[in-house]
Amino acid sequence: MIGYLLQKLGYALLTLLGVITVIFLLFTILPGDPARMMLGQNESEEQIAIIKKKYGFDKPLGQQYLYYLNDLSPISFHSNSEQDYTYLSKGKYSYSHLFDMADLKVVIKFPYLRESFQKNGKKVSTVIAETLPNTVVLAVSAISIAICIGIFLGIISGIYKDSWLDRFVQLFSTLGMSVPSFFSAIIFAWIFGYLLHQYTGLNMTGSLYEVDDFGDGKYIQWKNLILPAIVLGIRPLAVVSQLMRNSLLEVMSKDYIRTARSKGLSMLAVIRRHAMKNSLNPVVTAVSGWFASMLAGAVFVEYIFGWNGLGKEIVDALNTLDLPVIMGAVIVIAGLFILINILVDLIYGWLDPKIRTQ
Repeated sequence: MIGYLLQKLGYALLTLLGVITVIFLLFTILPGDPARMMLGQNESEEQIAIIKKKYGFDKPLGQQYLYYLNDLSPISFHSNSEQDYTYLSKGKYSYSHLFDMADLKVVIKFPYLRESFQKNGKKVSTVIAETLPNTVVLAVSAISIAICIGIFLGIISGIYKDSWLDRFVQLFSTLGMSVPSFFSAIIFAWIFGYLLHQYTGLNMTGSLYEVDDFGDGKYIQWKNLILPAIVLGIRPLAVVSQLMRNSLLEVMSKDYIRTARSKGLSMLAVIRRHAMKNSLNPVVTAVSGWFASMLAGAVFVEYIFGWNGLGKEIVDALNTLDLPVIMGAVIVIAGLFILINILVDLIYGWLDPKIRTQ
């Protein structure tokens, strides 16, 4: 099991390194000067030169890439010279000193995602820490809706195969998988947040936290979670219901199910005691993949509903060309995606030892 874990971690690190490399090259070769983006309209050649030297933008592309990897690495190397970009300034890193090597310091630290261009030098890690929890709440709510309703619809569709209920569920699944999330978000916001607002009490836009200017400041507004969670959960719900139906029909054709039925057990008892557990394997696989992808797929849903999550932060950063925020957010999402997939692989390897030998 330890060897299997180390193998998966090795693949994960290589994948993450590939993601980081692609992101760095993609945003580095974009037209535009990062130093000018940071200074905005209040720029002079002297200020631009200072910014380039401070952030290493005056170095060759390969050296900038090594600087970026050094910032992201938990174990990093730093110069003793204050003129060097890798100098250990107090406000830049939170670190613990390991040892000295020639004129370099080797430290262990949290990955440094650099500073925002547009938020007065605010650390990207702070921006992500403020917005990622909202995205996680939205993703967990959406996947919970998808699991509960999807499994129920899949069971109903499987029991009443070829009936009008089955055809209705199949039609719903097809529409759910084919309609883009941003289109569903616009329709739901317009119908339930505008046209039917007096009946639903829901708003077209709103985040988890709202501010009461005349009260106690921030407070949680749970009703703002309803529409974005439903919209984000429609596509995985459609997939789960379809997988549950097909898996249940396959399991119900097995010999041990016929044996259970011949003993006089009712259909519901057979499904609950025997068929349900064995039908959930493909659903678990789909749910794990969808939950990871939701962290990235919530971008347009969050933006349309005004949900202050990481997805909306990415859109705002794209509008203002805040490259460090975009790069940091994409790396964090990729890291979470990889981590979730590793956990799923480990669970499968624990349940089925044959998988670890493949």
